[in-house]
Amino acid sequence: MSEKSTFIRYVLSGALTLTGLLFPAVGADAQGLTSPKRSIGSASSDVPEFSASQVSSGTSRTSRASRTLRAAARVYKGYGFDTCQAPALATMTAWLTSSPYRAVGIYFGGRARACKSQVNLSPSWVSETTSAGWNLLPIYVGSQSPCVTGSNKNPYRIPTASPTAQGTSEGKDAITAAAALGLDPGSALYLDMEAYDYTDKGCAKTTLKFVQAWNKQLLAAGYLSGFYSSADSGIRHLENSRKAGEPYMPDVVWFARWGVAASLTGEASLDSSAWTPHARIHQYHGSVSETHGGKKLSIDRDLIDAPVAVVG
Repeated sequence: MSEKSTFIRYVLSGALTLTGLLFPAVGADAQGLTSPKRSIGSASSDVPEFSASQVSSGTSRTSRASRTLRAAARVYKGYGFDTCQAPALATMTAWLTSSPYRAVGIYFGGRARACKSQVNLSPSWVSETTSAGWNLLPIYVGSQSPCVTGSNKNPYRIPTASPTAQGTSEGKDAITAAAALGLDPGSALYLDMEAYDYTDKGCAKTTLKFVQAWNKQLLAAGYLSGFYSSADSGIRHLENSRKAGEPYMPDVVWFARWGVAASLTGEASLDSSAWTPHARIHQYHGSVSETHGGKKLSIDRDLIDAPVAVVG
């Protein structure tokens, strides 16, 4: 994500037009979401309860508690962005009136978070932005896979001897940090796991244990668990785990695949029935600068049909 350009970058094949990258045409493959120049998206908590056949975000994770949380989730459909530092309120106000976005990712915790000093992020910032009409996607950058590909994340690797204990501890930390900002139970909290070599079986097993323990803690506290990673590493790994019937899969997936049209369907790493409905985010372009209302930010762009934070 927009953590000082530390994200894995995808090789772009062919020439990509500025128009296609900035606001790509979105049709039926984006589940009915229209171009942000025509529609700014909407949020709703009026989501129908899912049947067992509909809940496909983790096979064994179709417990009554998980189904209840997802049925009551506040879901946003539309375009959003994430950026390393929570923007100043003046910037948020300018972007609310001038940009096509209505959702923003905020880095609220985690020991591997790049922007550890969040000068603007506070309970009052959360309250004011959501009251104004913003939808928040809380991001937790915790311990990273032992086989993480980015060297900048090496100091934060999951301890191979105790991944479950580490995941449990960090899950509790995420809950505490979220509550301190006024992000209530029912919110989705997104675990950021940078790209890793999921074909390394030992590493993949350690990573999965950590993620499952983190998710388990969130479920017990009444929060929805989200998982961010690159489409070709972490997302593919968890999709394989879902198919294998592993428990405590995330409720929502946030997949990074850059240089393609924004779409919530047709992702090669995911079965078409997996993590639906209202359980996907596509990060389709990253580390770009945009100016709205005279305020400039470096952002990653996202197409969203997924749960957001519950505030107040």
